[in-house]
Amino acid sequence: MAFHSVVTMEKPLQHISLADWNARVARLRNVADARRSDAFALRHSARTLRNETRIEGDWANVESNEALADRITELNSWREIISKTFERIEDEIKLLLDEKTLTERELDALAGPIAVVSEVLTMRDSRLGSEMTYDEADREIKNELAILENNQQLLAERCQRAWEKLTRLEEVRYKIGMEIENKVEAVDLDTVQLALDRNSATLSYKPDPLRNPKNCCSYEAWLGHVKSMKLLAENELTDTSAIREALFVCREKARNMLQAQQERAEYTIRKRIFETQRARNELEWQKLKMKEEMENAVCEINALEDALRDKSSSLKLAETRLENRAQRSGMELCLDHAHDTLCTEVEKLREIRRSLRAKIDDARANYNLLSDHAQKIDVDLENKQHSLMTDIRALDLRVRLRAGEFGLKVTSPSGQTDRNIVLTHMEQEIPKS
Repeated sequence: MAFHSVVTMEKPLQHISLADWNARVARLRNVADARRSDAFALRHSARTLRNETRIEGDWANVESNEALADRITELNSWREIISKTFERIEDEIKLLLDEKTLTERELDALAGPIAVVSEVLTMRDSRLGSEMTYDEADREIKNELAILENNQQLLAERCQRAWEKLTRLEEVRYKIGMEIENKVEAVDLDTVQLALDRNSATLSYKPDPLRNPKNCCSYEAWLGHVKSMKLLAENELTDTSAIREALFVCREKARNMLQAQQERAEYTIRKRIFETQRARNELEWQKLKMKEEMENAVCEINALEDALRDKSSSLKLAETRLENRAQRSGMELCLDHAHDTLCTEVEKLREIRRSLRAKIDDARANYNLLSDHAQKIDVDLENKQHSLMTDIRALDLRVRLRAGEFGLKVTSPSGQTDRNIVLTHMEQEIPKS
């Protein structure tokens, strides 16, 4: 029987003992348990972190959405408040502009009355001689011109104040309008941001989203700015109604003062026309009486001259008798009673001739005085007639003051003419048709 043997070969590696092998297995088992435990803890912590971060992220998004919604509500609230203020500013600007336009029209309308009053003064300056007087009509017309100039200056000052106020209101309106536009733009932008979610298509990472934007301000500064804008608008609106009321009151006061002064001026002109008419009628009567007196004076001068010629014949008779009786002869040439009587007659006739010549000279001087005074009356009558026509034309010129939008409201021109005729008592002067 043969025996066979097997050749064994070992790897040239270090062999370990069974105890080491068991220890290694146990160590691997322990490490695997630790790793599994760590993996379980990691999964648990990861699940917890996912849940917590999801919840925190969702709540952060909810808080952001609420903050955006609150911001949009706040912006809309302030926008409505400022919009109401803006509407008030718009209304005040419109009303103030209307009042300013009416005042400017009133101011422009004063140019016509000033031209008419100036023309009336120029026309009344064309009076002649003693009719150039500083009468009541002249004073009232000059007072009317002064009132017109004062009204013009006052209305111009009111228009200037209104223009300055309108300029400030326009500036405030521009600022408030920009504020409203900015708020509308901010509301639109925040509304768009509120509508975004995590599934929107325009999302991306940004380089530095946490930076403070350029020219940004704090919330307190924004709130103070909004309140200051509203306060600025309210301050500008406080005195706007007072300025509008001042424009209206100034315009009405100027119109009433001018209307009253125009009535006073026209009354004084009509009164002056009446006085001139009465003086002219008086002078015409005086002229008529002067003419009659001059005719009587001429007749008297002629009678005195006839008497003088008659007494000349009587004187010649008496002197001839004396001269012829001086031719007597002898003792007959005596100074008898006849001689004395003839001498007395001659002296009386000479005295009568002297008296008649003196009376003729006085009558002629009186006639010359009457003639000179009649010429003065004629000149004064012409001046008064010219003055009367001047005042009547001035009164007719003032009809333009009652025409137009801002003039006095009267009846038809024929009614005013009849009124002037009655007031000046010229009924007898106008020929009947």
